[in-house]
Amino acid sequence: VLLVESGGGLVQIGDSLRLSCAPSDPTFTSYAMGWLRQPPGKEREFVAALDKIGGRAYADSVKGRFTISRDNANNTLYLQMNSLNPADTAVYYCASSNFFTSTPKNFVYWGQGTQVTVYS
Repeated sequence: VLLVESGGGLVQIGDSLRLSCAPSDPTFTSYAMGWLRQPPGKEREFVAALDKIGGRAYADSVKGRFTISRDNANNTLYLQMNSLNPADTAVYYCASSNFFTSTPKNFVYWGQGTQVTVYS
């Protein structure tokens, strides 16, 4: 299945963005979904995850600024990003997993990524 992200862009320090992710197959379900990112020149890293029973996890670097949520009616995953700063610049990926995890290698299906660039 293909996961399709949208909502990235070029923003200034302090701005907000909301990323969206929807599966190409609207009947696709998974136990958990997550957002990961890959900053320039760095490895892919965990950002946030959400499981079917409402459990959430966040990377320390985004706690209090980012919120992961899901619209079950539309089978869409969101990442609300507030107070963005240049360290948040990265390609952001949506991914699914069979259990609640924050380890990138445990995610099974991935989207193609959406670029978020924060400038000062």
